[in-house]
Amino acid sequence: MYPILFRIFGLPIYSFGLMMAIAFMVALSLFGAEVKRRGQNEKLVNGVSMLALILGVAGSKLFSVFEDWDAFTRAPIKTLFSPSGLTFYGGFICATIGILIYLRKHKVPFRLFADMIAPIVFLAYGIGRIGCQLAGDGDYGIPTHQAWGMHYSGGTAKPTYVFEEYFARYPNERVAWQYDSLRAIKTGTDALGQTITRFDEVVTCQPTPIMETIAAVVCFLFLWSRRKRDERQPGKMFAMTVVLMGIERLLVEFMRINPLYFSLSMAQWISIGLIIYGIVAIARMKPAPIKST
Repeated sequence: MYPILFRIFGLPIYSFGLMMAIAFMVALSLFGAEVKRRGQNEKLVNGVSMLALILGVAGSKLFSVFEDWDAFTRAPIKTLFSPSGLTFYGGFICATIGILIYLRKHKVPFRLFADMIAPIVFLAYGIGRIGCQLAGDGDYGIPTHQAWGMHYSGGTAKPTYVFEEYFARYPNERVAWQYDSLRAIKTGTDALGQTITRFDEVVTCQPTPIMETIAAVVCFLFLWSRRKRDERQPGKMFAMTVVLMGIERLLVEFMRINPLYFSLSMAQWISIGLIIYGIVAIARMKPAPIKST
Protein backbone atom coordinates (compact mmCIF):
# COMPACT_ATOMS: atom_id res chain seq x y z
CA MET A 1 0.00 0.00 0.00
CA TYR A 2 1.17 3.51 -0.76
CA PRO A 3 -1.03 6.08 1.03
CA ILE A 4 1.71 8.65 0.35
CA LEU A 5 3.16 8.28 -3.14
CA PHE A 6 5.91 10.90 -2.87
CA ARG A 7 6.66 14.35 -1.52
CA ILE A 8 7.13 17.66 -3.30
CA PHE A 9 9.10 20.24 -1.31
CA GLY A 10 8.27 18.23 1.79
CA LEU A 11 4.53 18.15 1.09
CA PRO A 12 3.00 14.65 0.89
CA ILE A 13 1.14 13.66 -2.27
CA TYR A 14 -1.57 11.23 -1.20
CA SER A 15 -2.45 8.42 -3.59
CA PHE A 16 -6.20 8.69 -3.02
CA GLY A 17 -6.29 12.43 -3.63
CA LEU A 18 -4.13 12.12 -6.73
CA MET A 19 -6.31 9.41 -8.25
CA MET A 20 -9.44 11.43 -7.50
CA ALA A 21 -7.88 14.40 -9.29
CA ILE A 22 -6.97 12.20 -12.27
CA ALA A 23 -10.51 10.76 -12.32
CA PHE A 24 -12.00 14.26 -12.38
CA MET A 25 -9.67 15.48 -15.15
CA VAL A 26 -10.34 12.39 -17.31
CA ALA A 27 -14.10 12.76 -16.78
CA LEU A 28 -14.00 16.48 -17.59
CA SER A 29 -12.03 15.88 -20.79
CA LEU A 30 -14.30 13.09 -22.06
CA PHE A 31 -17.47 14.94 -21.07
CA GLY A 32 -16.34 18.09 -22.85
CA ALA A 33 -15.49 16.12 -25.99
CA GLU A 34 -18.86 14.37 -25.96
CA VAL A 35 -20.77 17.64 -25.48
CA LYS A 36 -18.88 19.11 -28.42
CA ARG A 37 -19.53 16.03 -30.59
CA ARG A 38 -23.25 16.30 -29.98
CA GLY A 39 -23.27 20.01 -30.70
CA GLN A 40 -24.51 21.02 -27.26
CA ASN A 41 -23.77 24.14 -25.23
CA GLU A 42 -20.16 23.76 -24.10
CA LYS A 43 -20.60 26.53 -21.51
CA LEU A 44 -22.62 24.10 -19.38
CA VAL A 45 -19.70 21.67 -19.07
CA ASN A 46 -17.93 23.56 -16.29
CA GLY A 47 -21.15 24.09 -14.33
CA VAL A 48 -22.17 20.45 -14.52
CA SER A 49 -18.62 19.29 -13.71
CA MET A 50 -18.26 21.52 -10.66
CA LEU A 51 -21.66 20.43 -9.35
CA ALA A 52 -20.67 16.80 -9.85
CA LEU A 53 -17.43 17.37 -7.93
CA ILE A 54 -18.81 19.42 -5.02
CA LEU A 55 -22.08 17.56 -4.51
CA GLY A 56 -20.35 14.24 -5.20
CA VAL A 57 -17.92 14.72 -2.31
CA ALA A 58 -20.55 16.23 0.01
CA GLY A 59 -23.08 13.50 -0.75
CA SER A 60 -20.47 10.77 -0.33
CA LYS A 61 -19.60 12.02 3.13
CA LEU A 62 -23.24 12.54 4.13
CA PHE A 63 -24.24 9.00 3.18
CA SER A 64 -21.17 7.55 4.90
CA VAL A 65 -22.28 9.27 8.12
CA PHE A 66 -25.72 7.66 7.87
CA GLU A 67 -24.14 4.30 7.03
CA ASP A 68 -21.89 4.35 10.10
CA TRP A 69 -23.86 6.49 12.53
CA ASP A 70 -22.13 5.02 15.59
CA ALA A 71 -18.71 6.22 14.42
CA PHE A 72 -20.14 9.68 13.76
CA THR A 73 -21.71 9.97 17.22
CA ARG A 74 -18.41 8.90 18.85
CA ALA A 75 -16.30 11.44 16.97
CA PRO A 76 -18.42 13.76 14.79
CA ILE A 77 -15.69 16.28 13.88
CA LYS A 78 -13.12 13.61 13.07
CA THR A 79 -15.65 11.67 10.98
CA LEU A 80 -16.81 14.69 8.99
CA PHE A 81 -13.33 15.89 8.11
CA SER A 82 -11.70 12.51 7.60
CA PRO A 83 -10.66 11.87 3.95
CA SER A 84 -11.83 8.26 4.30
CA GLY A 85 -15.41 7.07 4.63
CA LEU A 86 -16.84 8.23 1.32
CA THR A 87 -19.90 6.42 -0.04
CA PHE A 88 -20.08 6.56 -3.84
CA TYR A 89 -23.85 6.19 -4.08
CA GLY A 90 -24.34 9.18 -1.81
CA GLY A 91 -22.28 11.32 -4.15
CA PHE A 92 -23.95 9.89 -7.24
CA ILE A 93 -27.48 10.57 -5.98
CA CYS A 94 -26.76 14.08 -4.64
CA ALA A 95 -24.83 15.08 -7.77
CA THR A 96 -27.62 13.76 -10.01
CA ILE A 97 -30.27 15.77 -8.17
CA GLY A 98 -28.12 18.91 -8.25
CA ILE A 99 -27.38 18.58 -11.96
CA LEU A 100 -31.07 17.95 -12.68
CA ILE A 101 -32.01 21.24 -10.98
CA TYR A 102 -29.15 23.09 -12.71
CA LEU A 103 -30.10 21.86 -16.19
CA ARG A 104 -33.79 22.60 -15.66
CA LYS A 105 -32.84 26.14 -14.69
CA HIS A 106 -31.03 26.46 -18.02
CA LYS A 107 -33.92 24.73 -19.86
CA VAL A 108 -31.71 21.85 -21.03
CA PRO A 109 -33.11 18.27 -21.19
CA PHE A 110 -31.68 16.31 -18.29
CA ARG A 111 -31.72 12.99 -20.15
CA LEU A 112 -29.49 14.40 -22.87
CA PHE A 113 -26.70 15.40 -20.49
CA ALA A 114 -27.25 12.36 -18.27
CA ASP A 115 -26.63 10.10 -21.28
CA MET A 116 -23.36 11.89 -22.01
CA ILE A 117 -21.95 11.90 -18.50
CA ALA A 118 -23.24 8.64 -16.97
CA PRO A 119 -20.77 6.18 -18.58
CA ILE A 120 -17.94 8.63 -17.92
CA VAL A 121 -18.85 8.67 -14.21
CA PHE A 122 -18.52 4.87 -14.27
CA LEU A 123 -14.96 5.21 -15.59
CA ALA A 124 -14.11 7.89 -13.02
CA TYR A 125 -15.43 5.56 -10.33
CA GLY A 126 -13.03 2.85 -11.49
CA ILE A 127 -10.08 5.26 -11.44
CA GLY A 128 -11.07 6.37 -7.95
CA ARG A 129 -10.98 2.77 -6.79
CA ILE A 130 -7.29 2.63 -7.76
CA GLY A 131 -6.82 5.34 -5.16
CA CYS A 132 -8.70 3.22 -2.62
CA GLN A 133 -6.41 0.29 -3.38
CA LEU A 134 -3.23 2.34 -3.06
CA ALA A 135 -4.43 4.00 0.14
CA GLY A 136 -5.79 0.79 1.68
CA ASP A 137 -8.61 2.88 3.12
CA GLY A 138 -10.89 0.04 4.19
CA ASP A 139 -12.71 -0.56 0.90
CA TYR A 140 -11.03 -3.94 0.59
CA GLY A 141 -13.05 -7.09 1.18
CA ILE A 142 -13.39 -9.90 3.67
CA PRO A 143 -10.50 -12.15 4.77
CA THR A 144 -9.65 -14.86 2.28
CA HIS A 145 -7.15 -17.69 1.79
CA GLN A 146 -7.54 -17.52 -1.98
CA ALA A 147 -4.41 -16.97 -4.06
CA TRP A 148 -5.37 -13.44 -5.08
CA GLY A 149 -5.85 -12.25 -1.50
CA MET A 150 -3.75 -9.20 -0.65
CA HIS A 151 -2.17 -7.69 2.47
CA TYR A 152 -3.30 -4.22 3.59
CA SER A 153 -1.08 -3.68 6.62
CA GLY A 154 0.34 -0.51 5.07
CA GLY A 155 -3.08 1.02 4.43
CA THR A 156 -4.69 3.94 6.20
CA ALA A 157 -7.44 1.68 7.61
CA LYS A 158 -5.86 -1.38 9.21
CA PRO A 159 -7.58 -4.79 9.02
CA THR A 160 -7.39 -5.02 12.82
CA TYR A 161 -9.86 -2.12 13.05
CA VAL A 162 -11.86 -2.76 9.88
CA PHE A 163 -12.63 -6.41 10.71
CA GLU A 164 -13.67 -5.85 14.31
CA GLU A 165 -17.41 -5.83 13.56
CA TYR A 166 -17.05 -8.60 10.96
CA PHE A 167 -15.47 -10.99 13.45
CA ALA A 168 -18.13 -10.11 16.01
CA ARG A 169 -20.72 -11.42 13.53
CA TYR A 170 -18.69 -14.49 12.57
CA PRO A 171 -17.02 -15.94 15.68
CA ASN A 172 -15.81 -19.05 13.82
CA GLU A 173 -13.85 -16.83 11.42
CA ARG A 174 -12.51 -14.91 14.39
CA VAL A 175 -11.02 -18.09 15.82
CA ALA A 176 -9.77 -19.39 12.46
CA TRP A 177 -7.81 -16.19 11.78
CA GLN A 178 -6.53 -15.98 15.41
CA TYR A 179 -7.81 -12.43 15.51
CA ASP A 180 -7.68 -11.86 19.27
CA SER A 181 -4.17 -13.20 19.80
CA LEU A 182 -2.56 -11.68 16.69
CA ARG A 183 -4.06 -8.21 17.12
CA ALA A 184 -2.47 -8.01 20.58
CA ILE A 185 1.00 -8.23 19.04
CA LYS A 186 2.25 -4.78 18.01
CA THR A 187 4.89 -5.01 15.29
CA GLY A 188 5.53 -1.35 14.44
CA THR A 189 4.09 1.86 13.06
CA ASP A 190 3.54 3.08 9.50
CA ALA A 191 4.47 6.39 7.82
CA LEU A 192 1.31 7.98 9.25
CA GLY A 193 2.15 6.93 12.80
CA GLN A 194 -0.51 4.22 12.98
CA THR A 195 0.11 1.00 14.88
CA ILE A 196 0.61 -2.18 12.86
CA THR A 197 -0.30 -5.50 14.47
CA ARG A 198 0.70 -9.01 13.59
CA PHE A 199 -2.85 -9.63 12.43
CA ASP A 200 -2.50 -6.79 9.89
CA GLU A 201 0.61 -8.49 8.51
CA VAL A 202 -0.88 -11.99 8.38
CA VAL A 203 -4.44 -11.57 7.09
CA THR A 204 -5.08 -11.49 3.33
CA CYS A 205 -8.20 -9.83 1.98
CA GLN A 206 -10.33 -9.80 -1.12
CA PRO A 207 -8.88 -6.97 -3.31
CA THR A 208 -12.32 -5.56 -4.10
CA PRO A 209 -11.00 -2.14 -5.27
CA ILE A 210 -9.09 -3.90 -8.06
CA MET A 211 -12.16 -5.97 -8.94
CA GLU A 212 -14.28 -2.83 -9.13
CA THR A 213 -11.73 -1.02 -11.29
CA ILE A 214 -11.71 -3.87 -13.79
CA ALA A 215 -15.52 -4.08 -13.80
CA ALA A 216 -15.89 -0.31 -14.19
CA VAL A 217 -13.47 -0.14 -17.14
CA VAL A 218 -15.15 -3.07 -18.91
CA CYS A 219 -18.62 -1.57 -18.41
CA PHE A 220 -17.41 1.85 -19.55
CA LEU A 221 -15.92 0.43 -22.76
CA PHE A 222 -19.18 -1.41 -23.47
CA LEU A 223 -21.29 1.70 -22.88
CA TRP A 224 -18.92 4.00 -24.75
CA SER A 225 -19.01 1.75 -27.79
CA ARG A 226 -22.82 2.09 -27.89
CA ARG A 227 -23.15 5.81 -27.27
CA LYS A 228 -23.69 6.78 -30.94
CA ARG A 229 -26.17 3.95 -31.53
CA ASP A 230 -28.25 4.71 -28.44
CA GLU A 231 -28.27 8.49 -28.61
CA ARG A 232 -31.50 8.31 -30.67
CA GLN A 233 -33.24 7.13 -27.48
CA PRO A 234 -32.66 9.86 -24.85
CA GLY A 235 -32.24 8.40 -21.40
CA LYS A 236 -31.23 4.92 -22.54
CA MET A 237 -27.50 5.34 -21.91
CA PHE A 238 -28.19 6.67 -18.41
CA ALA A 239 -30.58 3.79 -17.68
CA MET A 240 -28.10 1.19 -18.93
CA THR A 241 -25.36 2.75 -16.83
CA VAL A 242 -27.34 2.61 -13.58
CA VAL A 243 -28.32 -1.02 -14.26
CA LEU A 244 -24.70 -2.07 -14.79
CA MET A 245 -23.57 0.06 -11.87
CA GLY A 246 -26.20 -1.53 -9.66
CA ILE A 247 -25.29 -5.08 -10.69
CA GLU A 248 -21.58 -4.45 -10.15
CA ARG A 249 -22.03 -2.98 -6.69
CA LEU A 250 -24.67 -5.50 -5.64
CA LEU A 251 -22.27 -8.36 -6.35
CA VAL A 252 -19.06 -6.89 -4.95
CA GLU A 253 -20.77 -5.97 -1.68
CA PHE A 254 -21.03 -9.68 -0.85
CA MET A 255 -17.23 -9.61 -0.51
CA ARG A 256 -17.03 -6.35 1.43
CA ILE A 257 -17.53 -5.42 5.05
CA ASN A 258 -20.35 -2.99 5.66
CA PRO A 259 -23.23 -2.75 8.17
CA LEU A 260 -26.18 -4.93 7.15
CA TYR A 261 -29.85 -4.00 7.08
CA PHE A 262 -32.13 -7.03 6.66
CA SER A 263 -29.16 -9.12 5.44
CA LEU A 264 -27.99 -6.59 2.83
CA SER A 265 -25.84 -3.47 3.00
CA MET A 266 -27.20 -0.01 2.29
CA ALA A 267 -25.29 -0.01 -1.00
CA GLN A 268 -26.98 -3.28 -2.03
CA TRP A 269 -30.47 -1.92 -1.32
CA ILE A 270 -29.67 1.17 -3.38
CA SER A 271 -28.26 -1.09 -6.11
CA ILE A 272 -31.50 -3.04 -6.28
CA GLY A 273 -33.42 0.21 -6.61
CA LEU A 274 -31.16 1.41 -9.42
CA ILE A 275 -31.45 -1.89 -11.28
CA ILE A 276 -35.24 -1.80 -11.08
CA TYR A 277 -35.35 1.85 -12.17
CA GLY A 278 -33.04 1.22 -15.12
CA ILE A 279 -34.87 -1.87 -16.35
CA VAL A 280 -38.27 -0.17 -16.10
CA ALA A 281 -36.95 2.95 -17.88
CA ILE A 282 -35.55 0.90 -20.76
CA ALA A 283 -38.72 -1.21 -21.05
CA ARG A 284 -40.88 1.91 -21.31
CA MET A 285 -38.80 3.51 -24.07
CA LYS A 286 -40.15 3.81 -27.55
CA PRO A 287 -38.23 2.07 -30.34
CA ALA A 288 -35.42 4.14 -31.80
CA PRO A 289 -36.48 6.14 -34.86
CA ILE A 290 -35.16 4.84 -38.16
CA LYS A 291 -32.51 7.06 -39.66
CA SER A 292 -33.59 8.70 -42.89
CA THR A 293 -31.36 8.04 -45.88
